[in-house]
Amino acid sequence: MNPFSLENKVAVITGGSRGIGKAIAKLLAESGAHVILTSRKIESLKEVADEINGAGNKATPIACHAGSLDQIEALYKEIEEKFGRLDILVNNAATNPHFGNLLDAEDSMWDKTVEVNLKGPFFMIKKAVALMKKNGGGAIVNVSSINGIKPGLFQGVYSVTKAGLINMTQSFAKELAADNIRVNALLPGLTETKFAKAITDNEDIQKEIFKQIPMGRAAQPEEMAGAVLYLVSDAASFTTGTCLVCDGGYLVS
Repeated sequence: MNPFSLENKVAVITGGSRGIGKAIAKLLAESGAHVILTSRKIESLKEVADEINGAGNKATPIACHAGSLDQIEALYKEIEEKFGRLDILVNNAATNPHFGNLLDAEDSMWDKTVEVNLKGPFFMIKKAVALMKKNGGGAIVNVSSINGIKPGLFQGVYSVTKAGLINMTQSFAKELAADNIRVNALLPGLTETKFAKAITDNEDIQKEIFKQIPMGRAAQPEEMAGAVLYLVSDAASFTTGTCLVCDGGYLVS
């Protein structure tokens, strides 16, 4: 059997309408999973779902703000009604409303960043675990960042939340191992996405960062998807609490 096959698996990918989330959704679907795509706007989700379904794979779009507890509750109610199970959760949705010095961050920016980057993933996991336990286990991947290890320039608030997500990953890995639920994290480096435009569109900042990346470039979203496929598949059946770094060598430079 192919250890990377996700046949008959149901997977939720938050922030699945673009960038890394879209790339992950497409690869998991190609590997056999029925992917449930979530983000705030249903229109963009439908476009990705149509692309996946048009390729002969399976995708269902469901609008859900990753920082809204009411919408998370509604999401999981719909998943249970339509699918009756959940095997995979990828917490990919994130926000970074403050790009600047840490001391200049306002309360509202802290609240929004913590709400989406920490509180949302926590309650997504809490709801997912209840369904996973009914089916004998599952796999969870939290998309953190290398900024959780080495804070990024003008990204202090974001970096703090991503460090918290790493700790949350490791805490859940310990607590859920006995339930056959594995919890790991992906730590991307600089990736060419709309989310990273504040960096990739600034030639001066980009030039300085590229100097620190041994591979000398930013990643493409598709280069993150393979790592997630490994972590959610049976190929990683003895892997939990791991933070898989995909950064072109940045952290070792």
